[in-house]
Amino acid sequence: MSDLKQKLIIITGSPCAGKTSVAESLFESYENSAYFDGDWAWCVNPFSIADPRLRNGDKTMSFALSAYLNSKFDYVIFSSVVVIGEAIREAVLKDITAKDYTVIAFTLKCSEETLIKRHKNRGDTNEVSFQWLRMKPHPGDYVINTDRKTIAQVVDEIKSIIELEEKNSKHTSAGIKV
Repeated sequence: MSDLKQKLIIITGSPCAGKTSVAESLFESYENSAYFDGDWAWCVNPFSIADPRLRNGDKTMSFALSAYLNSKFDYVIFSSVVVIGEAIREAVLKDITAKDYTVIAFTLKCSEETLIKRHKNRGDTNEVSFQWLRMKPHPGDYVINTDRKTIAQVVDEIKSIIELEEKNSKHTSAGIKV
């Protein structure tokens, strides 16, 4: 493990914004990393974010993230559509048992046209919903527009931000203000 503080990297956004593809590619680009797709903790039918039983999914996410962070992975990448909401994200983060890690969060956005195209390319026959796309990003998230970008371009953009955060953290912890 490196001298840098562990990073919990959150990637959220609307379905079809590129969360899973970007998170998987980001995970593969870092040594000593772990990846958890939180949407699998919410895989129920019918799906309703208001269903109180889904708070158990929050606990599953917290447990998995705790396990990875407590196992001393440098980078823990976590993608989920539901953590775009402030209440659910705070509930998940509150129950993580690991200490002394940094959270860097990203909300992926795209246009409605791009969302429709990606939805169709996915082979999804359900009606396209813009509910998640229209939600405001969680306060403090870096917002990345994925329109007309490859997965590699989005990953490079995210890695640049993470590297900048690491550099700033290193300078701050050394007593240097940036």
